[in-house]
Amino acid sequence: MMKKMPLLAVLAVFLVSLSGAASSATKIAYVEVGKVLQESPQVKAVKEKIRKEFAKRDDQLVAEQKKLKKLKEKLSRDGNIMGEAERKRLERDIIARTRKLKNAQSEFQEDLALRQNEELGKLRKMIAEVIVKVAKKGGYDMVLESGVVWANDKVNITPQVLKELKNR
Repeated sequence: MMKKMPLLAVLAVFLVSLSGAASSATKIAYVEVGKVLQESPQVKAVKEKIRKEFAKRDDQLVAEQKKLKKLKEKLSRDGNIMGEAERKRLERDIIARTRKLKNAQSEFQEDLALRQNEELGKLRKMIAEVIVKVAKKGGYDMVLESGVVWANDKVNITPQVLKELKNR
């Protein structure tokens, strides 16, 4: 019985605070951050910046893939008429180039992901600042980002956040 007493006290305090919050008409909104990340001009600009930054390396990888493909085609086409030493040399070259290309592709993907995460972190911080600015301007007590199962469109401040981001 003694252990139930503190639990009942906590429950009573919770119910009292809940009824107090309900009477003060808490103003709540939500933001579709995924939509903001898809539609904001800053995100589009960052994607283009990263694309340009990594374009040269991407082009080099594509060129190496084409060279490797040509070497494989040559081996497939001319392998039977090549001398044993020449065929072995070409096979070793293909294996070495394949290994080097896989390593370069892996390094490229890691660098790209790291760079995207850096920029995404900066964007998320900016978006959070804009959300807070819009929330304060709109007089909201709370803004939810995820976990909203359903909400009326009048509490969706995503358009205001996007508008604010477009003005930056």
